[in-house]
Amino acid sequence: MILSVTVSAIAQEGHPLTGTWYGEFGPNATKRSDLTVIMNWDGKNVTGIVNPGPNVVQLKVATLDSTINKWTVHFEADAKNKSGGMDHFVFDGKMANPVAYNRTITGTYTCGTTKGDFKLARD
Repeated sequence: MILSVTVSAIAQEGHPLTGTWYGEFGPNATKRSDLTVIMNWDGKNVTGIVNPGPNVVQLKVATLDSTINKWTVHFEADAKNKSGGMDHFVFDGKMANPVAYNRTITGTYTCGTTKGDFKLARD
């Protein structure tokens, strides 16, 4: 009986990538920005948005390699900067604990010549 309840709860979450991910990114430990990414995996493609709200940004490119022991995630987005131009962000990370509740994605990002790291946790 307990096993069936556990299986039902996992099945309701859907694919390990699908959902809302919260975290931060930045070029160093003291200069950080909040990051919220909502992603959906339909079995072939990843779609999503970054920082939902008035300044929402669509993911331009998003991929997932869910090969056993790999679970790499790549996504790109263009966001308006303070001077009115566009910045192109590229994120590359690895998902840890893909079948657990406390899964995370950690990796690196670039935006022009700026490089740093990011960490996201699934809500």
